[in-house]
Amino acid sequence: MGFLRERMGKILAFFIGFALLAFIVSEVVRSGGSFFRDDNSQLAVVNGEKVPLDEFNKKLEQNTNQFKQQSGQAISPQITNYIQETTWNQTLSTLLLKKEIEKLGIIVGGDEASAMVSGNNPDPQIARQFTDPQTGQFDKAKLNQYLSYLNSAQAPADAKQQWADFLIQLIEAKKATKYMALVTNGLYVNALEAKDDYEAKNKLVAFKYAMLDYASIPDAKVTLSDDDFNTYYNEHKGEFKNQQELRSFEYVSFNAAPSKEDTAAIKTDIDKVTEKFKESTNDSLFVQINSETKTPLAFQKKGALEPRLDSAMFNAAKGFIYGPYISGGSYKVAKLADVKSTFDSVKTKHILFNPATEGGVEKAIAKADSVKKLIQGGKSFAEMALMYSTDKGSASKGGEIPPFDVNGLMAGGQGQIAAEYTNASYKAAKGELIVVTSQFGVHLIQVEDQKGSVKVVKVAVVDKPITASSKTQTIAYSKAQAFLGNLTKDNFDAEVKKEGLTKRTADDVTGTASGLPGLDNARDVVRWAYKAEKGDLTDKVFTVGDQFIITRLSAIKPKGTLSLEAVKTQITPAVRNDVKAKQLAAKFAGASTIDQAAQKAGAKVVPVQNIVFANPMIPGLSAEYKVVGSIFGSQPNKLSKPINGAQGVYVFVVDGFTNPAPLANATKQKQQIAQVLLQRSEGQVLDALKDNANVKDNRAKLL
Repeated sequence: MGFLRERMGKILAFFIGFALLAFIVSEVVRSGGSFFRDDNSQLAVVNGEKVPLDEFNKKLEQNTNQFKQQSGQAISPQITNYIQETTWNQTLSTLLLKKEIEKLGIIVGGDEASAMVSGNNPDPQIARQFTDPQTGQFDKAKLNQYLSYLNSAQAPADAKQQWADFLIQLIEAKKATKYMALVTNGLYVNALEAKDDYEAKNKLVAFKYAMLDYASIPDAKVTLSDDDFNTYYNEHKGEFKNQQELRSFEYVSFNAAPSKEDTAAIKTDIDKVTEKFKESTNDSLFVQINSETKTPLAFQKKGALEPRLDSAMFNAAKGFIYGPYISGGSYKVAKLADVKSTFDSVKTKHILFNPATEGGVEKAIAKADSVKKLIQGGKSFAEMALMYSTDKGSASKGGEIPPFDVNGLMAGGQGQIAAEYTNASYKAAKGELIVVTSQFGVHLIQVEDQKGSVKVVKVAVVDKPITASSKTQTIAYSKAQAFLGNLTKDNFDAEVKKEGLTKRTADDVTGTASGLPGLDNARDVVRWAYKAEKGDLTDKVFTVGDQFIITRLSAIKPKGTLSLEAVKTQITPAVRNDVKAKQLAAKFAGASTIDQAAQKAGAKVVPVQNIVFANPMIPGLSAEYKVVGSIFGSQPNKLSKPINGAQGVYVFVVDGFTNPAPLANATKQKQQIAQVLLQRSEGQVLDALKDNANVKDNRAKLL
């Protein structure tokens, strides 16, 4: 008992610790190890503030839909990557500015907020939304009418919420404007800066130089030491700051592209389809049944079809068959289904309803029908557009969008209209109100005008992609699987050589990359690379397009200043030039004039005139910043020491400078410099905030 009493504290501590450990282990088992893994619901953490994945995805979807609507382009992996990066930068900038605004206590007071909406000089976004289309002037009466409507019992709750959200965005934007004003108001250009800038652009120099090109010494004759690399690295260390983590991997690919036999089999199939196509009486149904790409048939004007069809179909009779032919990796056969004349362009206005916020497509259609009845009962289309449309750009113009042709192309190349919208607008009568659903939502459309006349054709196209057969794919996959089975961490290069394969590299891949040179749709590979360790081999065969690939992670470049080892390959050419420069500079040694220097080195003396500091281009050579900078810092008639330039080693002598006329208007010069600073300031402020931010970025694993 005495023994137990003396050690009771330690015994209790042991059991309490054991119980806590058991609890943690059970939680790890139950939740799949979430104690030790990043929360998969968080895309990032910025200065302690979480960025939920679902919220980011909502913004991403909005930006993607907006891109589709404005550009009319298909969303490729490259475009997806661009939209993701843009959305991320928007999110990051908003969070960073919010933090700074809160820190500085920047606010928008109640009176100021009211003035932004209903004052004599409302915010530009308010003014644009309530501009009279006829006069182009802000219509305050229309704004007051709308505000009265929102305060009435008739206004729907969602319209009030949309307006409230809009005002919040307006106030946040005003705070950001104030913050940027604090920064830009601190920018100042003094008279000396104005004078230096003026002289840099107008002071001329005439000089002579002799140059020995780095290429005059073969690379094979230069031996690089560790000291050479260390010296260069230490002198240029500031240049090796990595803004984000980068990874590189090596890979081999096994081709699963269609064989000649595969192509011949598909040609036989398309020949059979062609014979049946000739006899078809329902071309639209035939396309839906037999074509890989089930594009709805639509009338198109000349220039919209691919060139070979364009020239054939507009000079053919209804029922004409063209093909089979190869286009875009498919065998195709085309049939002229119909020919007619239609309007050259149609002008419409619309109100767009978002099914996601309305509770589904059916409810969005029902709401569009309700608004349609209100307009038919006398309500203003423009007023309803401002009230209900989620397309704020057109809503501010009364719902109007630019005229478009039968192919949906807007006037002035402003984008492309959805096919459903286009087809319905061309079928409707002038002045008619119609409800149409497209990829962008539910549209309430009013046809305002239909102009001109143009010949259009409806062409039915059946396509059969030239794809690899299962036999071809199985053979390629089996080879890839067999190669993977023979690999260890240490024999990758040996196995590549043994099998006679070509090893390729993907260098400095970002965590959000979706496509790589020669590898489209390679997102799975990038995700793997950001979960692997250096030297790791993939444990599976990746399918990328018509290739099966095996990968090995070769390098990880962390965010921050990179080590010498990480940049050694990158800086080798520059280090080699530095070593060559020492040998070349020695050839100029002992000379006292430019002619002697050239004669000793076996080089030519080249005269140059009228070079300015702001444009350091030496005629016939590349930009030579270091050389031209040295020239403008030299005394006339004095032979320079050897200067290591971008292309070689130079010696020079300045013949003289031509000074410009005295600066007559320093104020104008200051304004020009200040304008440049102002244009760059917002981007540089955000860059500085990003550099100083503590960001835990999980995009590489979650997107």
